[in-house]
Amino acid sequence: MVSAGTREMFRTLWHQTLPMAMGVAALLGFNLIDSIFIARLGTRPLAAQSFTFPVATVIIGVQVGFGIAIAALISRALGGEEEERARRLSTLLLFGCSAFMLGLMVLLYLLAPVIFTLLGADRDLLPLIYGYWGPWLMASWLGALLYLGYSLFRAHGETRLPGRMMVLTSLLNLGLDPIFIFGLGDFGGWGLPGAAWATLLSFFIGVLILGRLPARRGWLSTTGLREEARVSTRRFLGIALPAMTSQLLPAVSALVATAVVARLGSTAVAAWGLAARLETFVILVVLGMTMSLPPWLGRCYGAGHWGEIRQLMNLAARVVVIWQLLLGIVLALLAAPLASLLAGNDEVRELLTTLLRFLLPSYALLGICMLIVSACNALGWPRRAVMVSFMRLFVCYLPCLILGSWLGGFAGLAAGAATGNLLAGALAWWSYRRALGERGKRAGVHAGTA
Repeated sequence: MVSAGTREMFRTLWHQTLPMAMGVAALLGFNLIDSIFIARLGTRPLAAQSFTFPVATVIIGVQVGFGIAIAALISRALGGEEEERARRLSTLLLFGCSAFMLGLMVLLYLLAPVIFTLLGADRDLLPLIYGYWGPWLMASWLGALLYLGYSLFRAHGETRLPGRMMVLTSLLNLGLDPIFIFGLGDFGGWGLPGAAWATLLSFFIGVLILGRLPARRGWLSTTGLREEARVSTRRFLGIALPAMTSQLLPAVSALVATAVVARLGSTAVAAWGLAARLETFVILVVLGMTMSLPPWLGRCYGAGHWGEIRQLMNLAARVVVIWQLLLGIVLALLAAPLASLLAGNDEVRELLTTLLRFLLPSYALLGICMLIVSACNALGWPRRAVMVSFMRLFVCYLPCLILGSWLGGFAGLAAGAATGNLLAGALAWWSYRRALGERGKRAGVHAGTA
């Protein structure tokens, strides 16, 4: 029998998660839409755009790390009923992180020749890349400002507005892309740079809409900032730096995994790439929950409500396992027709079907691992979050992937990847329960001492 309190907690969790999941879907569609339109320009423009992807991974890793730290520190202050401190933190973090991201974009702009030489870009592609690089970096900075703003809203328990803003900017980009890339009427379009300008304008409109709201809602302060900066900078970096590391580890893992798959041939790489793009849509609910759950946990942490934290995490874990397992089984049964929709080549379709049948059900425990990493950052365990991410990728996932590939070819690779996901989820849950038990023991010792 489910208690009324659990039902109410589930409703709150779902109402906070759903808008973020929809927003993540919109953001994922953002890049996909750009690539679809750019592909109509030809292979060279699409290749030029592709060279920005590794840099985008770095930028996203930095801004997500900042966002996690912002949501964690402010939500903890609110949970501890330190509203004035939360206002000071909001002001410092928004403006400080925005300035840092601007400096990063300027540095990347100046380092363009070095970056693209190291990435192996051909000389004939460089003019195309440079024409796209400047507006793309400006658009990335505005996107970072929006993400920092979303983090502030999440810290205050508001997830609907960020989700709606993500959808709005994606729709704006969808409408502006064909106009800026191909032109309309007498306007001939800007080709590849037009995609970046469309994104820039979409994000600029989003910043105009969102930028006024924190001050209107009384979330900012102009007093006591210097002292707050002295006290909180170390705490902020203690959360942000490990969170960034957690975000950048998957990029390294993806490079290694691609190298392993490439040994099985180009067809295997094509099927692997399609499965990777599908994965992000299959785990949308998990991604939404990793954004909506930390501020709630942060408020509980600030208030010292560890019983509620335990209850909330147990509920979230059940939701993730049940939802992802049911969805994974259904989609695995439909793997063949799903692969036919995604792949035109018969060989790619066959390999993709094999991948989907193994991988999709395993996302139930992969989701648990992602949930634990997000929760650890909110609960003041950033090093444990990095450890869980590292163990997931380099102790569970990659070794199983390599061993499976060596023993059973492509089918073994698929089975190895799924096994790695299962082991990673189990290990992450064990690590979380151990950390919670250690926290309970410390609380008991303090209570006994008192």
